[in-house]
This record gives sequence, structure tokens and C-alpha cells, in this order.
Amino acid sequence: MNLLLFEANEIRPDSTVYLQDRRSEHIIKILGSRPGDTIRAGVINGPIGSGEILAIRGKGKNAEVVLRFSPQDNNPECQAVDLILGLVRPIMLKRVLAQVASLGVGRIFLINGNRVEKSFFNASLLKNEQYRSCLVQGLEQAKDTRLPEVTIHKRFRPFIEDYIPTVAGDYHRMLVAHPEGIMDLKQAAGRNITGRTLLAVGPEGGWVDFEIKKFVEHSFVPVSLGTRILRTDTAVVALLGQLLLLQGD
Repeated sequence: MNLLLFEANEIRPDSTVYLQDRRSEHIIKILGSRPGDTIRAGVINGPIGSGEILAIRGKGKNAEVVLRFSPQDNNPECQAVDLILGLVRPIMLKRVLAQVASLGVGRIFLINGNRVEKSFFNASLLKNEQYRSCLVQGLEQAKDTRLPEVTIHKRFRPFIEDYIPTVAGDYHRMLVAHPEGIMDLKQAAGRNITGRTLLAVGPEGGWVDFEIKKFVEHSFVPVSLGTRILRTDTAVVALLGQLLLLQGD
């Protein structure tokens, strides 16, 4: 945890925050903080600042940490990449969500596909935004506060044919990952890229030909990482890493 995060409604009128969960345990056991120490802290979708430890009450798992939050930076960096993801197994989805939050993805569209197991949409992880904790852990690692927005789309064709045209104008480029893509990322996007990118990565098993055809019909460019067939979680991180490199090339 490189940044302690909490919700805006956890901050009391006197700017104090009372913690009695995994965060307080981390402050005590991992950081070794004591009253008077200051740690890096931030508000989810809000400013980054500092938290002064005022008191540590109790011991063990029931220990409570009281801190006073002082905001400093009110302008979280705006993300330049959004991700379309063919829904994967819940255990893999947890990893992917934490990783993409760390890498600065702004929006995540979880969509259906021919090779998506339909039962995945009934996973408890997707109910009542239980996936949110995975995103928060990613932000804690990356020292960011802007929580990615997640939407779930259970039908492929309406998403591609009806929804994508309504947002396509927001992006400077739209890319779909496919082992048989006609070019690599640098060829498709160029160097020193600016503006927003929408990247589509398939589920376990990848996109079928019909789905690639639909993406292309709606202005997506197929891109490849080479001849190796990668797992979805590996491909997502590799592609986002390359995009970050091209943004700073």
C-alpha cells in the first residue's frame, strides 16, 4: 500500500478519519506508524494529501487508527486509455482489475463474447460492485485516487453496433488485440501518441472471426503482440505497458 485511500464520507467534519480494518492493520504492522507520524493519503476520486496519525487504540485485529487528513493535490491525472475486456473467470478478473487500475485505465467495459462462459456474469464479484476493492488495491499500489468506471454489457452485438458509435468520437484511436492483427501497436498508433485510446482485449480463448469483423466495421484496428498466444491477464498488461511507452516515447 503506497497510498492510504478512504471514501469521502469517512472524513468527519473535523477532518479526522477512524480506521478499523485492513488499512489500520497495514498502518500498524507494515508501516510501523505511531502517533505523530505522517503518511501519504488520499480520497477516492478526490485529492491526495497527508494523514497525521493522532492515536492508535487497542491491539491486534481490533486496533483502531485515528488520523487527520490534510488535502494537497486536487487534480488527479486524467486517464488516456479505456479498456474493453471480454469477461474472464472471476479469479483472473480480480487480477486484471487491480492491474489495470494500477496502470491508469479510465473506463472498463466488461462485455460478452462467443468464448465467454455465460455463468461468469452471475459471479458474486460482479454483484453490488464487489469488484471495487480490487480497483482500490490497484490505486493504492500506483498512488492514484481516480477510480476506473466499470460497466457490464451482456450482449456483444448491441454493445458494438449501438453503444460504440455513441462514444467513438471520444477517442483518437480504437484498437482490438488479435494474434492475427495486421500490425503492432507502434505501427497502428505511432510514436509520441496523444489523445485517448480505446483498447479491446478478448476473453480466454480470444475473439472469434465474427467479433473481429464487427470491431473492424466500427473503426477498430487489429493489433498483435506477435506469434505467442498470451493469457488475457498477461496480454492486457503487455498492451497497456506498450501504450504507456508510446505515450512517453
